[in-house]
Amino acid sequence: MAEHTPTHPVGGTPPGFLEPLELLYEEAGQPRFRLPPALATAYGGDLGFTLPCVYANFVASIDGVVALGPEYPSSGSAISGRKSADRFVMGLLRACADAVLIGAGTLRATPRHRWTPDHVCPQAAPDFAELRRSLRRAAEPELVVVTASGDVPTEHPALQSGALVASTVDGARRLDGRLPAACTVLTAGEGSALRMADVLAALHAHGHTAVLTEGGPRLIGHLLGEGLLDELFLTTSPVLAGRTDTSRPGLIAGLALLPNRPAWTDLISARRQDSYLFLRYRLRTPHAHDGLQAAP
Repeated sequence: MAEHTPTHPVGGTPPGFLEPLELLYEEAGQPRFRLPPALATAYGGDLGFTLPCVYANFVASIDGVVALGPEYPSSGSAISGRKSADRFVMGLLRACADAVLIGAGTLRATPRHRWTPDHVCPQAAPDFAELRRSLRRAAEPELVVVTASGDVPTEHPALQSGALVASTVDGARRLDGRLPAACTVLTAGEGSALRMADVLAALHAHGHTAVLTEGGPRLIGHLLGEGLLDELFLTTSPVLAGRTDTSRPGLIAGLALLPNRPAWTDLISARRQDSYLFLRYRLRTPHAHDGLQAAP
């Protein structure tokens, strides 16, 4: 049923790029976007999604830490060791997406970041652009920031460049007149409650059916709690982060699953480079957003 034999792409290493990922395992019959040759070589094969799809991407230490705490900005880079292969996969997943969905906490924790493919892997920018053209995507994925309270750092360069800010009625009222002109407020809830199903329905109405989320853990908890996450890409970095009294969250925060509500997954792809593992899982839970269609 599945392909277990490791395979290697032909064509060698793209000049100025990185060593190709080694394909260890891939479930047969995966959808394929026909990546440009340089991307397919670097990734160790092709990549694709069955749409609509909400997929997450995280890097974690061996002991399950995904963030070092609010006193350590951009801690994902520390966990990954700024591994070029991890940054490439991050860029590739962004290049496949209509929209990149983050929480306000992630925006605050990465004060200079831009959620575009070329920001994390500029060497592959021409190939990312070619992929987006072939998929009939916009030049860059739209950044979507979720904030129930309306508390966002309005000076952040990613907001200055333009973003969709999803909030409640109360949050939208607090944001009125504070956001850069390039931003649009999306009201997706009433009072203090914000349902991710409403956010995704609005994104689908904008034509965004390939949605990548880069967290953080509380946003993933909300998506899982509503049965809205389809796939998880997880880079396991060969580092031990440790914990003391400082909060160092794992992949999910604000949601208890075991023992009464396990969220089982199936491994559909495994790649490696050096001591890093690049894993792809499919959630077994029902797809609550399958019935959502883009507005005509």
